[in-house]
Amino acid sequence: MTSRWLLRSRAALPAALSSVAAVAAALLVGAAVIAISGQDAVLAYKALAQGAFLGKRAVAETLIAATPLIFGGLSFAIAARGGLFNIGIEGEMMLGGLAAGLIGGLKLGLPLAVHLPLALLAAVVAGGIWGLIPGVLKARTGAHEVITTIMLNYIAFRISSWAVGAANLLDVDPSLQATNPVVPSAQLPRFLAGTRLHAGLLLALAATVILAYVLFRTTLGYKIRVVGLSRGAADYAGIRWGVMISVAMLLSGILAGLGGASQVLGLQRRYYDQSSGYGFTAIAVGLVGKNNPFGVVLAGLLFGVLTSGANRMQSEAGTPKEIVQVLQGLVILSVAAFAAFEHVRRRRTRFLGRRGAPTVVPAQDVGMMGEGG
Repeated sequence: MTSRWLLRSRAALPAALSSVAAVAAALLVGAAVIAISGQDAVLAYKALAQGAFLGKRAVAETLIAATPLIFGGLSFAIAARGGLFNIGIEGEMMLGGLAAGLIGGLKLGLPLAVHLPLALLAAVVAGGIWGLIPGVLKARTGAHEVITTIMLNYIAFRISSWAVGAANLLDVDPSLQATNPVVPSAQLPRFLAGTRLHAGLLLALAATVILAYVLFRTTLGYKIRVVGLSRGAADYAGIRWGVMISVAMLLSGILAGLGGASQVLGLQRRYYDQSSGYGFTAIAVGLVGKNNPFGVVLAGLLFGVLTSGANRMQSEAGTPKEIVQVLQGLVILSVAAFAAFEHVRRRRTRFLGRRGAPTVVPAQDVGMMGEGG
């Protein structure tokens, strides 16, 4: 088991180093952009780091910003491992948060041990169903998941807008365009005094470990990865391609739904009808993390640092906080560039290997040449 772990670690090392190099390159280019705009890049990055790490509250805000991104990144990663590009994470997060907010706002008189899991279960069901739909559509009709998930995002937005205004049917507050406050028995506990840091972070880390185990240590995870790598190989091995992509999208929706629930039950304590954008940023988190669950956690923390440190960077260094969006875009471009370079390098190595391979003469031809001599 130890040797297998070492082999897997060595195999993952180049991808990890590639991501680190891409982030470093993005920060260097970002420094140049800041300097060109007339700002002090060193001062800006110093303020960014202080805003993310200076003091207990700053660290807590960084972890709070990273939590939904980790959930979203995991959601993207499991779909990508199955060969799917899930752009519907934002809609799945919204519906998961809406379901959790509606159940969490009910005054049922239940204890925390019952009400909180019930609200989380509602988010799992809502997000899972919304993720399963494009998976089934692709399996049954071949409809591309990029198109269907984009369309489902807009439907999810409309469902959310309708739900928060339906005071005659649901426990909502139309004046705030939100659900009623989540009752204490359904709230995710906050565990760092003087901060807003909540147990959603622990759920995200637990989901990371579980997903890593499922992907790399179970038959289900193996089948999902085979389907993502080659449909032909999956068919040859007797793996049901349609079932596996549907399962991958179901799991993707579940993780996204939990991400939405963590915001509602742990941070906002009610659901608001507004798109946070976390679902779209999560795509970048998954890409930077190389669709590896533990890589996603590190990428989520990186984006959390950029998000939480932006305000201090603007107030102390005078650098517009929108530069953080530029940095995020540069990180994505750098990762894509490094991946493209690696792809070209491998193809070139393969091509040169084929050209330099010695010509193999069939054994029967060798015998014939011997007889002719």
